[in-house]
Amino acid sequence: MVSRAAPRLERGAFPGKHIRIKGIVQGVGFRPFAWRIARATAVSGFVRNNGDGVAIDIFGEPDAQEEFVKRLTVDLPPLARVDRMDVRDAVRDERPDGFRILDSDKAGEGTGIVPDAATCADCLADIQDLSDRRFGYAFTNCTHCGPRISILRDMPYDRVSTSMSVFAMCEDCRAEYDNPADRRFHAQPIACPACGPRLWYEASDGSNVAGDPIAVAAAKLLSGGIIAIKGLGGFQIAVDAGNEKAVAELRRRKNRPHKPLALMARDLMQVKRHCAVSDAEASLLASAAAPIVLLQADGDPLAHNIAPQQDRLGFMLPNTPLHHLLLSRLDTPIVLTSGNLSDDPQETDNDDARDRLGALVDGLLMHDREIVTRVDDSVMRLGSSGPAVLRRARGLAPAPIRCASSFAAAPKVLAMGGELKSTFCLLNGRDAVLSQHIGDLKNAATLADYKSTLRHYLALYRFRPNVVAIDMHPHYLSAVYGRELAAEFGAELIQVQHHHAHLAACLAEHGEQASAGDHVLGVILDGAGWGPDATVWGGEVLKANGQAFERVGHLPPVPLPGGAAAMREPWRNLLAHLHVAFGADYRDHIESAELRSALQGREAEILDRMVLQGINSPLSSSAGRFFDAVAAALLICFHRQSFEGQAAMTLESLARPFVGDEKGYPVDIDRSGGLQFSFQPLWRALLADLERQVDPGRIAARVHLGLIEAFVRALTGLRVSPTQTVVLSGGVFQNAILRDGLHARCTEAGFRVLTHRQVPENDGGLALGQAVVAASGSLPAPD
Repeated sequence: MVSRAAPRLERGAFPGKHIRIKGIVQGVGFRPFAWRIARATAVSGFVRNNGDGVAIDIFGEPDAQEEFVKRLTVDLPPLARVDRMDVRDAVRDERPDGFRILDSDKAGEGTGIVPDAATCADCLADIQDLSDRRFGYAFTNCTHCGPRISILRDMPYDRVSTSMSVFAMCEDCRAEYDNPADRRFHAQPIACPACGPRLWYEASDGSNVAGDPIAVAAAKLLSGGIIAIKGLGGFQIAVDAGNEKAVAELRRRKNRPHKPLALMARDLMQVKRHCAVSDAEASLLASAAAPIVLLQADGDPLAHNIAPQQDRLGFMLPNTPLHHLLLSRLDTPIVLTSGNLSDDPQETDNDDARDRLGALVDGLLMHDREIVTRVDDSVMRLGSSGPAVLRRARGLAPAPIRCASSFAAAPKVLAMGGELKSTFCLLNGRDAVLSQHIGDLKNAATLADYKSTLRHYLALYRFRPNVVAIDMHPHYLSAVYGRELAAEFGAELIQVQHHHAHLAACLAEHGEQASAGDHVLGVILDGAGWGPDATVWGGEVLKANGQAFERVGHLPPVPLPGGAAAMREPWRNLLAHLHVAFGADYRDHIESAELRSALQGREAEILDRMVLQGINSPLSSSAGRFFDAVAAALLICFHRQSFEGQAAMTLESLARPFVGDEKGYPVDIDRSGGLQFSFQPLWRALLADLERQVDPGRIAARVHLGLIEAFVRALTGLRVSPTQTVVLSGGVFQNAILRDGLHARCTEAGFRVLTHRQVPENDGGLALGQAVVAASGSLPAPD
């Protein structure tokens, strides 16, 4: 967006332009970019960073000034993004001599902060060039790549404000840093072997190991060892992905029996040996964000225990010179998982890593560049409905999300997010800064990290909220802290319903805001969210705008026997669903001897009484628990899941080969008093298929397809215009069959369908929705 002020010139004055640019324009080479344009267009003046972005003053011939302004938004530096450019006429008594880059000005309230960026092609070439002074140097970077948020202490983004401030530049680095024609001009993390961070390898007992640290680490991996690596935003744990015994030992030490492990490959060719990779997936892997990308396993097998019972592997490419140098010495990919204990946050400090990871690993590849902000790896998937962000972190956060233009008048909102997959959000006008993934706040260390990271962001962005938005759940720890912060800042406290926030987040990332008098339809499917009726929601059809919502349909309310225990033990959900479908004599409908036997015994009898009498069995319309119940019927994770979503992920993998040639099970919809789904016919058909010993994959496919068709029917009955907008959100839409399938069927039916592309559909995107809902009530009415 470019705005211009009308010219006002005085006789004898030198006319020019004052240009203010907001967006992601610091730490990305924007000032030397402007300097080169100035030289090409023969304008004079100066450019500087400030707390709002970049400020430029130019003087010269009118045509040259116009050409300069035009070029500012063309062929931007790779990491730059211009959200707004204001151009005003300026007058100066004397024309400046030449074009200069000035020191930063600290005025303003903050600008877009750049996510960490994977090693660029030029820096990769440098570390591979024997004649280059950075050959083999693990901390090589330039203005197009390297650490940003992970080393940043304060704004504006200058070296003194980063953890690189302790490393004094050598003469050669200083010459590059001061040369606007060099791609390392004002690259704040600039370093070389003579003056920058150093790398070493130490044994698990803390003793240094002699030799080239990368060669030592590679040898340890090749011999089946497990090592910790200090990465860009935290420690990681690595093992040879072709060594099944080593992977099993890693799982034993980390107490992580089944959850899929991420992989890092040397290059795209190596990824293609093990997975099918489309052109779009290849581009995503090689992007500056360098996320983990979920790919269809296909080709040479790796250790089978990397992703048990899953048909996809999560691959990423090296994102730092350190990773490139290590992988270049290996012939197979490596497992690269978070360096932490149990559910604690990733370790970032060297001493903490020694203390807490020493028992997990056989050695540590360490360095002395401090990690200021913990940032985990991002996770993405591509499907027919577009890209999906499953975890938004390194490479993506904290790039601001640009909201609808009406939010320019919004109050400053701090949104606290949820309980699982926690993030928070700062809404400042149209810019929504969603934090990186933090984790489960029920873990004390994660809650402490959440609080300290939030305080860090408030300081970085000079942000003092007018409004604090929290989830409606009375016991969410994020909401408890939000109440404290609202009191501290004297801010208004606004509660936002969980599923309304999911829907609003999707609208916000598309730059839309359904205003009062307008509405969209939303299918919001997740594990749990507190409803205004004090029940647990999770399978919702909403009619909503930015300010309000109406629940117009939902999945059947089903007891959760044992409450939170039902989230861990799928069989509890199966028992409850069969109770709702068939009543207390539900076992009479089960012909499968194996399943009938599994639902017998003292514990099952206790659960029967709990369900019938409503003892510790809150009602829930959760889509997540429905899929757990289906998985249990197929004896998948029947007694217990070892990680959240295990049963549903296994069910999806089973179903995928069959969705193209199956038809869905029937689902009834009762339209009296709002839409309520009934799964009785689905369960009847499923149990009959079990008796006939139908392939479990076909049964899983029929469940997915039946649910998709039921929602299409429900939405068709609610549409008020031929191109009604439908929003799909909630963590259950991490299931690609559901997301892609419902998107395709709704599109075929004429709906305009919105899905998440920039933020997670799970609770990692919840804070964005909370922020825009809380702000919407204060926005001016549309014309």
